[in-house]
Parts: sequence; C-alpha cells; structure tokens
Amino acid sequence: MKIEADECRAALTLIRRTIEEHCPPGVLPSEEMVNGLYSPELMGEAEAIAAAIVATVAKLEVQRR
Repeated sequence: MKIEADECRAALTLIRRTIEEHCPPGVLPSEEMVNGLYSPELMGEAEAIAAAIVATVAKLEVQRR
C-alpha cells in the first residue's frame, strides 16, 4: 500500500497543528523556518515534528523535578 504525498502532507499538517496547540511555544519552528533548517520536503517537516516532540518531553521532564 502506497501513501500519496498529499495524504502525508495532510497528516503532517494535522500533527503540526496539534503540537502548536498543546506543546510549549517555540518547540516547533514555523513552516518557513523548517524549510531552511531541515528541508522543504515532507521529511524535513517530519524531522522538525520529531524534534518538537523530543523537546516537549525534555521540558516536561525538567518540570517534574
């Protein structure tokens, strides 16, 4: 089963919006910044999202201490 690029983009957009709503401000760069920091490809957005999740977990761990 092959997933189309449009479906991947829609899924990443949903995840991005969720992170923007529920995670600490600043953990996920803007889409424009992602293009420069990672790449304008889908994997660049995926890498930025993964990094935002890791940063959020790290901030939560620090708050628990």
